[in-house]
Amino acid sequence: MESTGVYWKPVFYILEEAVTCVLANAAHIAQVPGRKTDVQDCVWIAQLVEHGLVRGSFVPPAPIRDLRDLTRARKALSQDRTRAANRLHKVLEDAGIKLASVANDVLGVSGRAMLEALVGGTTDPTVLADLARGKLRAKLPALRHALTGRFRPHHAFLVGQLLAQLDFLEEAIAQLSAQIAEVIAPFQAELERLDAIPGVNRRTAEVFLAEVGVDMRQFPTAKHLASWAGLCPGNRESAGKHKSGTTRKGDRWLRTALVEAALSASRATDSALAARYRRVMRHRGHKKAVIAVAHAILISAYHVLARQIPYHDLGPDYYDHRHAERVRRRAIAALERQGYRVTLQPAA
Repeated sequence: MESTGVYWKPVFYILEEAVTCVLANAAHIAQVPGRKTDVQDCVWIAQLVEHGLVRGSFVPPAPIRDLRDLTRARKALSQDRTRAANRLHKVLEDAGIKLASVANDVLGVSGRAMLEALVGGTTDPTVLADLARGKLRAKLPALRHALTGRFRPHHAFLVGQLLAQLDFLEEAIAQLSAQIAEVIAPFQAELERLDAIPGVNRRTAEVFLAEVGVDMRQFPTAKHLASWAGLCPGNRESAGKHKSGTTRKGDRWLRTALVEAALSASRATDSALAARYRRVMRHRGHKKAVIAVAHAILISAYHVLARQIPYHDLGPDYYDHRHAERVRRRAIAALERQGYRVTLQPAA
């Protein structure tokens, strides 16, 4: 069966109960150019299957598919919430309300109170600024200046609509999170193992289990999983020369979650993942370093699930001990570039 959008799903789910189904990636079974018809495609696929040339795509079991639908729906709603918040900022900018330049969170307690007052018809900057709470009260003069604008009735209508939309999305996301917690309850042990990896929070662990599942036997090695997820370098070799290339396409939901986890892990100072980020970033730059850390997180997740063991951090000095001679040469070279003559003497 050829994967075509979502149209393969109902047929696959019915047939899998009676026969062994193979879901083929359309990009892997492309027909010869100039011979494209549905009938010829069917014949071509049948011939490939007959000769054992079709590799089946990964289709998780039903419980994982249910979890995947829920986590993807939550991600879509989270993106909708971000878009609604951006539209709110745009309306405020159009009205000359510069609240975002003073308040760190326009939708926080203080910002929300000011926005609701604006929607209710209050436009006096002094009255609006007096609604500030906590540390924001130390910025009252700046708030009064930021809240002085041209907030017209149609702006109030638009802001009210967006606030209602944000409330609806927040409630929908909360309901989805509760449903996800219920569905994922049987996999609590796997969830806790993943949550122990630096940079991985509960939501990232939920996405990993929803996209990959808990049975790592679907992937012969961790490298196979990295290739499937699109977190490994492209394979471009010709005439014995390996050419650099972008990472291959993979599961975008999993990749996004792992990149977010890598960004979080890179900001730490006491883990091997943070050390890996700094090590790669010096030579390859920020973006490639983040992908390298995301790859390392994926490999760690594979092993803790495949072996059913807790995560063990190697420590921030792991690479220094592993490549002690290389670290020594680089330190000497750095000092010599500054005009120093270095003589090594063993410590007593």
